[in-house]
Amino acid sequence: MSCSSVMFSLFLMAPCPDGGGEDVSAAVAASVSNPQRPAADIAKDANRKPAEVLSFFNIEPGMTVLDLFSGGGYYTEILNSLVSEKGKVIAHSNEAYMSFVGDAFRQRHANGRLANTETVIVEVDDIELEDKSLDAAMLVLTWHDFMYADPENGWPAIDEKLLLNKLCAAMKPGAVLGLIDHVANSGDDPSQVAKDLHRIDPQIVEDSFKNSCFTLDTKAGFLSNPDDDHTLGVFDKSIRGKTDRFVFRFVKN
Repeated sequence: MSCSSVMFSLFLMAPCPDGGGEDVSAAVAASVSNPQRPAADIAKDANRKPAEVLSFFNIEPGMTVLDLFSGGGYYTEILNSLVSEKGKVIAHSNEAYMSFVGDAFRQRHANGRLANTETVIVEVDDIELEDKSLDAAMLVLTWHDFMYADPENGWPAIDEKLLLNKLCAAMKPGAVLGLIDHVANSGDDPSQVAKDLHRIDPQIVEDSFKNSCFTLDTKAGFLSNPDDDHTLGVFDKSIRGKTDRFVFRFVKN
């Protein structure tokens, strides 16, 4: 039996039987087990481990959560249920991401089916966020994209320092910024690796946050894969969905 199928009492924190030792909260378990989740999403759970991820990021009912570069909305769907009607999810995308996953995004949000979610489609340098409004933010498999620009193919240059400043202003003290990305080998040109393989050296991410308002609270290894040698692009059929990924939990000072 998987963590996503276990229903816990409201305040119970219990070890996940198959998730690398991370505790899963009752609210997260219930949201991952939501029968309204699409079957295509559920099929990805074994590799993405959403129950462990969202518990590790301390997401709870009633929170306002920014799902930055939310893609097709896999995490938005779970967050919408998790935060409940007392909270809110801000599902962000930009033009490039919409070109890549636009139909999935539109179908996900059609007819107001995610009632606790607001969608925002804007280049991230132009995003506007209310001061001290966010309890949490998530950056899933996207920080590597900040390392390069490819305007000919629709990907703009991104000012990661500007983004961090905006997040610093928008997040409450103690708020969690959860970040997941594909591991790259160290020593290679980060912009080229990001563009060609869509990977990033975890140390580069740590360095990006050093002079910000965020402290790296802890790391998790439940999405690691020692069989991934980091030399293939993440869309290669042999590794897609099974890459070695790092999980960082930053806390707003």
